[in-house]
Formats: sequence, C-alpha cells, structure tokens
Amino acid sequence: RSARTFSTTSIARKDLVQDLYVKELKAYKPPAVAKDAHVGVVKNFSLPAVPKPPTLPVDLAAELTAYDATEPTKAEAEVTSSSVHAGEDVGKGADAFLGFLEADVKQAEVHH
Repeated sequence: RSARTFSTTSIARKDLVQDLYVKELKAYKPPAVAKDAHVGVVKNFSLPAVPKPPTLPVDLAAELTAYDATEPTKAEAEVTSSSVHAGEDVGKGADAFLGFLEADVKQAEVHH
C-alpha cells in the first residue's frame, strides 16, 4: 500500500488575517486637514506692552529731606529695643554672648 502525502503550497500557508490587515493599511487614506483647522484652538500671539522706563521725581531734594526726617535714628532704635528686652543681656556684644555660651552650666541638685 502506498501512503498519500499531503503537500502544502505557499498559498495555503498564508495568514488570511495578516493579508487583510496589510491590505487595509495600504488602502488607508488619512482625512485631509483643513487649512483653518487651528482656528479657535490656538491663540494669536501678541507682544506684551512695552514697559515704561522709571523716571526720577521732579523735586528729588525735597523727597530726600522728607525721607531723612521720617527715618528713625539709632538713639530711638536703642530706646525701643531696650524697653522690649528689659531684663535681658542685650547689646553687650559678641564676646559677651560667646562667653555666655562657653560658661559652665550649673546642674540642679537632685534630691531623692
């Protein structure tokens, strides 16, 4: 008895889904974009307003004297700071502060 052989050809081996997919890809034509499609989506660019250069006051000397009159003096600042920090060691300088930091801290005695 002779056995029949089953032969496959290249036509039978093709993938039908792949063929349909490739055919549709080749036939696809994207829709044409209108030239005014961006209208309403993109804002028109406009330059910002040009800033004005600063101007000097007309009467600079009078404004400077008014400023000097309202500026607090060092004596006024010391009086207000001493009243705020009453009882504290204020204004003794950096050396006094460093000496305070380096001083030995007295431990409170604990009674049992």
